[in-house]
Amino acid sequence: MDLLLWRHADAIEGYPDQERALSNKGLKQAKRMAAWLNERLPKDVLILASPARRTQQTVAALEREYQTEPALNTDSNGHAVIEAVDWPNANRTVLVVGHQPTLGEVAALLLTGERQSLSVKKGAVWWLQSRDTQAVLKVMM
Repeated sequence: MDLLLWRHADAIEGYPDQERALSNKGLKQAKRMAAWLNERLPKDVLILASPARRTQQTVAALEREYQTEPALNTDSNGHAVIEAVDWPNANRTVLVVGHQPTLGEVAALLLTGERQSLSVKKGAVWWLQSRDTQAVLKVMM
């Protein structure tokens, strides 16, 4: 299984948190990363996005079908995301568009088995791959 963790692009400050939109910088970041992803993602990739506005705007840059997944919301945790994507049993590539520190926690749990938070920068993608009984970091963009 391949699992891609895409942190939403740069967003404006504001309240309520769920309604924060991407900044102009963030819109450009999302388009650049979407172009990179579209060259590499398989056609049957399952794309899951948080319901927060900034993640919805980030994933929209892909111009592909996606599902909004409440388990990826801003108050989620790494274990909930791992369960939502059915790691490592899903028989396809899954792209998750979500938030920090949750995505960093997912990466740490899969790579080290420990609950900690690795830093996933705004707009970045971490591509993890299941090999036998371990997770391997394939690409970080």
